[in-house]
Amino acid sequence: MSNVLEVRDLYVGYYNKKKLFEPAQYKEVLKDITFDIRENEIMGLVGQSGCGKTTLSKAILGVIPYKSGDIKHMTTRPQMIFQDPYSSLNPVKKIGWILEEPLKVIGGYTKAERKDKAIWMLEKVGLSGDYYNRLPKELSGGQRQRISIGQALMQNPGFIIADEPVSALDVTVQAQIMDLLLELKEEMKLSYLFISHDIDVIYQMCDRVMVLNNGEIVEMGEVTQVLDNPKDSYTKMLVSL
Repeated sequence: MSNVLEVRDLYVGYYNKKKLFEPAQYKEVLKDITFDIRENEIMGLVGQSGCGKTTLSKAILGVIPYKSGDIKHMTTRPQMIFQDPYSSLNPVKKIGWILEEPLKVIGGYTKAERKDKAIWMLEKVGLSGDYYNRLPKELSGGQRQRISIGQALMQNPGFIIADEPVSALDVTVQAQIMDLLLELKEEMKLSYLFISHDIDVIYQMCDRVMVLNNGEIVEMGEVTQVLDNPKDSYTKMLVSL
């Protein structure tokens, strides 16, 4: 099975200037991160707040620079699904505009083609074409997350980073969004890096998982292997919570 992402020996940090006349101090956030994500696989990333999960996702997408190492994408235009769909969607733009904007960025579509694909995507994520002219504030949290997912898929990426995509939703809606992500994975041949602090969600969604602690991967493997029989003390602590 081919890889969609390869990360090798990745180090990421930033310079923190605490005092006016003193040189900035370098703080390392990620250390020696190495992993692959395969075609049609969901790789989980779990760890407590501040462990480096968001920094890793930003480095993978090229939002922040990295000190050393290598990140290789085998797919084009990787995308992210965010934790809070309301803050990630433009509140003053209608859903149709939000879904069409990624197509405007890459070009090559007529206005009619953009609208057709936006309505197609609405139906793909479990909504109807009636939502095309609505504003985000007129939608529920679960509906907004469906739009966020649709927006991420408009450019036909093969790889998606899902950053805590169900943590802001109630339990019933969580299950619906998780089912949707699994259905889309099969239908559109997607691979995910699925970030969560919730062990139960990771267990239900992922094929493999890596555990991040203080910027380092302390354990990685098949979900059942890692979560049913954790070897590292930090993983044991997470599982016991």
